[in-house]
Amino acid sequence: MMSTNLLGQGFQGKAYYQSKTAVNIDLSGRNIPEDRKQMIKERIKKANEKTFILNFNQLESIYKEDVKLEQPGTGRGGGMRFGMMGGNSENYYKNVKEGSYTVKNDLFGKIFLVQDSLPKLDWQMSSETKKIGKYTVFKAIATKTIKRPNMSALFNRNDNSKGQEYIEKEIQIVAWYSPEIPVNQGPSNYWGLPGLILEVSDDMTTILCSEIIMNPKEKIDIKAPSKGKVVSQTKYDKIAKSKMQEMRDNFKGMSGRRGQGGRH
Repeated sequence: MMSTNLLGQGFQGKAYYQSKTAVNIDLSGRNIPEDRKQMIKERIKKANEKTFILNFNQLESIYKEDVKLEQPGTGRGGGMRFGMMGGNSENYYKNVKEGSYTVKNDLFGKIFLVQDSLPKLDWQMSSETKKIGKYTVFKAIATKTIKRPNMSALFNRNDNSKGQEYIEKEIQIVAWYSPEIPVNQGPSNYWGLPGLILEVSDDMTTILCSEIIMNPKEKIDIKAPSKGKVVSQTKYDKIAKSKMQEMRDNFKGMSGRRGQGGRH
C-alpha cells in the first residue's frame, strides 16, 4: 500500500538528517596555549555537528543544511569556517534519471556551481537489518578512494608536512536503506540503493535520519541551484587545492612574522 501511494503522481518526501564529523587536528607544532587549543577543537566539533534536510521525489532530490539563527558571537559568520562534509556546500541537487548532480559551493567567498555525473558506488547488499524509527532498514557496504584536506598540515608549521595538503586513502561506506520508501535517493552525494538511505557513515562522518514526512502539505520546488561559476568536479578540486596551499602559506607567513617580532 505504501509503495503504491509513493509511486503516485506528484509524490514528495522530506527527511531530516543529523550529521556528525570527527576532525582530529594535531596542534602540537603550534605555539598556542592549551586553553586556546581546546577552544579551537570545540569550535571544530560544533561546526561539524549539523542538521540537513533532504527534499526528494522519485527522480530528484536536494540536500541542504537547516541553518538556525545563533546567539551573537557563536555563529559561523565570523572567523574561519571549519565545516568538512562537502566543504561549505549550500545545496546538493541530484537527478538520478539523468545521472547528474549540481552542488553550490562557497569557497572563501566565491560561489561555484559544481556540475558533474553522479558518483557510482559498487554497493554490496547484505541481509542484515535493524530498525531506524518505524522503518526496517537493510545494510549495504561499498569502498571508495577519497581525498581530504589535511587539517593538521594546515595548522602545523612543521615543514616536514609540506606536500601533504590532501590525504588520499580508501575508505569503507556503510549505508542503511529502507525499501519501504522505494526511491533511489539519500543524503549528501549518496544514492543507488533500492530504498531511501536513512543512515550512512564513513571513517569520519555519520549521517542519521531523525524524521521523515511523506507528502508534506507544503510542496517544495526541487530544482538545481543556478547562481555561481560553473565548473566540473575535477576543476573545482584543483581550485580548492590551490586555495588550501595559499591558506597554508599564509599561516606559515604569519607565524614567521610573529617569531621575528618576538626576537627584537
